Amino acid sequence: QVQLVESGGGLVQPGGSLRLSCKAARFTVDYYNIGWFRQAPGKEREVVSCINSNDDSTYYADSVKGRFTISRDNAMNTVILQMNSLKPEDAAVYYCAAAQGYSDHVKKFTYEYDYWGQGTQVTVSS
Repeated sequence: QVQLVESGGGLVQPGGSLRLSCKAARFTVDYYNIGWFRQAPGKEREVVSCINSNDDSTYYADSVKGRFTISRDNAMNTVILQMNSLKPEDAAVYYCAAAQGYSDHVKKFTYEYDYWGQGTQVTVSS
């Protein structure tokens, strides 16, 4: 069974950085579309950043563009979300998700993903 395990969340001050990891088990992350989503209390789950399986094209939500970077570490079968210049509004539970198969576009919607991790909490507060 496909498994995704997120790690790297925690408490950070505004302006700080965190590095989230999405470790895949029982599949090769390089062949999948991977997305990072987040959900704050009382809000819907929203897309943060995604990477395409075909050509590693990426997508970033406007709210994180220029601050977050998504990348693959194929040797570790992991997808990384580097988050810099964190703001209080970035606080949420962050989820990674995987979608199998070839895609000619970057998948940005929750319904496009087949597998989800359990989430990791990110808190941004002074």
